[in-house]
Amino acid sequence: MEVWRQIFIHGMNMFNLFIVSYFFIGNGVYTLLMVLSLGSVWLYNRRLAYQGMDEIRESPVTPPVTIIIPAWNEEQIILKTTESILQTDYPELEVVVVDDGSSDRTLERLVKRFQLVKMDLIYRAHIPTREVRGFYMNPDRPNFLVVSKENGGKPDALNVGLNLCRTPYFCTLDADSILENDALLRLMRPVIRSPINTVASGGIVRVLNGCEVRDGRVVNIALPKSRLERFQVVEYLRSFLFGRKIGDLLGGTLIVSGAFAIFHRETVLDVGGFAHDTVTEDMDLIVQIHHWAVKNRRHLTMSFTSDPVCWTECPATLKMLGKQRRRWQMGLCQTLWKHSEMLFNRRYGLVGNFSFPFHLYVEALGAVAEFLGYFMVPLAIIFSMVPATLYLLFVLLSLAYGGLLSVGAVLLEELTYRRYPGYRDLATLLWFALIESIGYRQLVLYYRFEGVVRFLTGFRRWEKVTHVGVAN
Repeated sequence: MEVWRQIFIHGMNMFNLFIVSYFFIGNGVYTLLMVLSLGSVWLYNRRLAYQGMDEIRESPVTPPVTIIIPAWNEEQIILKTTESILQTDYPELEVVVVDDGSSDRTLERLVKRFQLVKMDLIYRAHIPTREVRGFYMNPDRPNFLVVSKENGGKPDALNVGLNLCRTPYFCTLDADSILENDALLRLMRPVIRSPINTVASGGIVRVLNGCEVRDGRVVNIALPKSRLERFQVVEYLRSFLFGRKIGDLLGGTLIVSGAFAIFHRETVLDVGGFAHDTVTEDMDLIVQIHHWAVKNRRHLTMSFTSDPVCWTECPATLKMLGKQRRRWQMGLCQTLWKHSEMLFNRRYGLVGNFSFPFHLYVEALGAVAEFLGYFMVPLAIIFSMVPATLYLLFVLLSLAYGGLLSVGAVLLEELTYRRYPGYRDLATLLWFALIESIGYRQLVLYYRFEGVVRFLTGFRRWEKVTHVGVAN
């Protein structure tokens, strides 16, 4: 018994050391991100004051773009999304909606609303996909195409759109999203201005729940009513204004949200399109592009711009939130495992030596450590390995610091873009930022822990998040 007791104590000491190091490393990096993001976003907005969209809109070098919208059982919101996209302010734009074998009325509603007719088109499968069933167009809308195909998953639907794309750049957009009118122009600004080939450009995604949508446009921005959705507003602000902005600033982008992002068509074709072996095809594509660039000695860049806004519907129930976060975490683990040779590989520069280790240690392993810590550390107190007062102070410090980071994200939003103009909305966001670490954080940690467990047990199925159609 004494031997097993010593083994247990040694294991607990190692686990406690990991918890402490995770706390200081993770929060230290997030503090750095907050400070750098504040300076970067402030300077970016200062420059925007002297720049308009006319230069990009009227420039002869502004490249055409194809927006690809994969849709599977999205009848509740697909019309609003499509109407919004067709009104987008961009000089040369094509829109392709790929119906991925929906079992509801997604295709039927599109055909009826836009008076589409089935046509025969030449289809060249540069990337192999499931069978394409038909093409639907309206002669009065030559830039709009709906494709029907056998169900094969989101990556397969995106690859069909990629096969049909004739423009040098394409934009991926989730079917539950609505763009602000000039979002695409803003997203293309860094692509046009960069002296280096920009292969990916991501924008910010905000929560649509609570907003009023009319004729495909967000006409009134407001916070959602439920606490669950309000917590997600804060979470989205923190994720995009901190993490994504710094990845762009330091040149270590590892994630560009596929919900709203632009990609260089030729580069994506060269890497083989969207892969099917992870459930987060957007992150996997970015990492695969880094791998391809190093292997082929290509000098390229990726960007994140914090002012092009895409409004998307977030989960409104615990069940849907769980499905979404399990998938995100499982996909993160799948991608990190798939490309593990990049870890601390100096050939990949900042991506291999900072971004990849950070996502592995803090985002993947850290979620497991933090979740288990709520159970393991009390055991250490029972066995007199950690003083109870010290443990209580550590927990309080961790919760307080998490709230501080969320408050920083809300204040950064207020000092820059102010999409929520009312002072009552600001006060509400600050309150939810303060209390996010008590209850909601632990809930999300549980879902993320489940995602890691599913990865370790070989679970691969995509969990569909059903939307309630808040924009309708």
